[in-house]
Order: sequence, then C-alpha cells, then structure tokens
Amino acid sequence: MSSFYDAVFFDMDGLFVDSEPLWLEAEAELMSDFNYQWTQQDQNYCLGGPLTRVGQYMFEKSGNSESAQFFTQAIINRMEIKLSSGAPVMPGASDLLTDLAAHGVKTALVSASPRVLVDAVLKSLPSHSFAFSLSADDVQFPKPHPEAYLKAASMFAVDIKNCLIFEDSPTGVQAATQSGAYVNAVPHLVQIEQSNRLTVIKSLEEISFQNLLSNYGQDKSI
Repeated sequence: MSSFYDAVFFDMDGLFVDSEPLWLEAEAELMSDFNYQWTQQDQNYCLGGPLTRVGQYMFEKSGNSESAQFFTQAIINRMEIKLSSGAPVMPGASDLLTDLAAHGVKTALVSASPRVLVDAVLKSLPSHSFAFSLSADDVQFPKPHPEAYLKAASMFAVDIKNCLIFEDSPTGVQAATQSGAYVNAVPHLVQIEQSNRLTVIKSLEEISFQNLLSNYGQDKSI
C-alpha cells in the first residue's frame, strides 16, 4: 500500500517561478504599442493562459489590429528575452523540490507556456531535480484541459489519482482537479475556493516532505 503520493507536479508561471510580474511588464509594453493601457485586471483575465486565448484577448483590445496569432507570438518573443535573464524562484519552491528529491519523490514541471519559455526558465535553474518538463507544445489540448497532467502521470507510469499537483491560477487548478489528482492551490492574484481534493495554501514555504506525508493520510481518507 502506498504511503506517499506517486509523483508531485509543479506548474511553472506564478507557482514555481515568480514570472507574473514579467508577464505584466511584457503585456503592458506590447499593448502600449497599440495605444492600449494594459491593467492588472487584464492580466488577471489572462492568468494561466493558454496563450492563444491571451493573443485573442489582445487582438480584441487592440481594436482588431494585426491578428490574434501576431499577438500570441509577440508576447512569446518578449517573454523569451525576459526569462532568459532569469526569473526569481517563488518562496519555498527550491527548498520543497530539494526536500522531495532527498526523499526519492518523483517530480516534474508541467506548464501551459510554450517550450521555448519553459526551456528559458529551466536554463536559469541548473540545480533543479525535475525528471522532465511538459509545455503547451507537448500536448494537443493545453490547460485548462487536463491532458498535460495525465500525460505527466503516464510518463512516470503512475496513477494520476495518487499524485499531487501544485497550481496557482484558476486555469491551472481546473486542469489539475479535472485530472483526478490531489491539488494544492497557491493563489496570488485571484481567489480560489477550497473543495474536495483541493487544498488552498498561502505559500510553498508552508510545505515540506514531512507535512505532505501527514497530509497524505488525510487525503487518502477523502
């Protein structure tokens, strides 16, 4: 009988790395070229992607200038430059990953961002212990569809229903909960309600292997 989650999956933007300020900066810079003042409300709407939805939203807000595809690629190009300079890791994220690795727990990074942005982040994290990463380019249906998390579990040959996922955005939480996994949400800009198999926490600093071990017993009773 299992005594711990079969694997733990981490979202990237806003969960493992503090990239949301960079997204806000890049989005505001891009939209200013089209005389649109990008606000926090706009960013909140786009939080968690997928980027095709962001591109469509920008296209509409720009007064149908260029095309939705143009805006999607433009924001990717800007973010690649920013992330290549490094994105700060969220508080507690590195310590938790190191702690899990020390106890032999399988971990992977599962992002709704395209491969080029995932690779830019991973290059700035040379000491990470993720077994692999999945990007939006690696699935047919990006978040909020659960395909990425189902594929991640399959790659580890484990049951997603006995896995734990850390997410921060409503889009990501939807993908995580629909996969059937246990979920810990760490919301920052929006509110997420706790529910069955979904626990809301304030920071990854609250989490360690030992308290996850304790939580596992409670999760299994759900």
